[in-house]
Amino acid sequence: MPNRTVFFVSDGTGITAETFGNAILAQFEINLQKVRLPFTDSIDKAHQAVRQIKHAGIIDNKPPIVFTTLANEEVLKVIAQGCQGILMDMFSTFVHPLEKELGIKSNHHIGRFSDSSKSEEYQSRIAAINFSLEHDDGQSNRDLSASDVILIGVSRSGKTPTSLYLAMQYGLKASNYPLIPEDFERLDLPPALKSQQKKLFGLTIQPERLSEIRNERRPNSKYASLTNCRHEVKEAEAMMRRSGIRWLSTTTKSIEEIATTILQELRPERLTY
Repeated sequence: MPNRTVFFVSDGTGITAETFGNAILAQFEINLQKVRLPFTDSIDKAHQAVRQIKHAGIIDNKPPIVFTTLANEEVLKVIAQGCQGILMDMFSTFVHPLEKELGIKSNHHIGRFSDSSKSEEYQSRIAAINFSLEHDDGQSNRDLSASDVILIGVSRSGKTPTSLYLAMQYGLKASNYPLIPEDFERLDLPPALKSQQKKLFGLTIQPERLSEIRNERRPNSKYASLTNCRHEVKEAEAMMRRSGIRWLSTTTKSIEEIATTILQELRPERLTY
């Protein structure tokens, strides 16, 4: 059972606070109860958060750990003075020293998604998500050349979640295209991909894991059989080697690791390095 509570407090969505906090907490083998307190953007909400944090401390009999990304200094003051926990404030840790070094004040925007309706970056990400959904699993060849990245691999090798992550996180137009038995018989890439080879990146997976995943979808089918999975993976990897396509195994990697590798290998023009 968790024996200490961690709070992620933000006046926005809390995604930054949670990502930062979880990255730090991952360094410790400890079981924690995690509580999200997004949109804490007023004095009243700050006092409500303080009451919740204090109550957790009483129940746990240990000071809570509080990660914050509060841009409003008055709200932060309420949390800092009242929470009676260990406060990890990203603004005082990182933003304030940078203000001093750069000689300018930060804009103290509330969260990554503030005023998103007017944000070109936000609109670009929405367009990328729609594009990736339209070009999921080879559904459409229309405007395929507009792709920043095209993922290929056998069915259920991780192409769709990786495509959507690249679109949501980086605003990349990520298409994905399945390699199917007809491609293996022809010993060549699908015709639609021939002119886009520089944008191709392959995903593969261990046959045993692929069989497990496919059996969840189509139990006891030829599609999910280990024999078929071994054949498809072998043929797909051989095709990628022949075509000089960079690829990696998704078997033990997170989507974040897969996406980072793809970005480092392909370096899409849309991103700055």
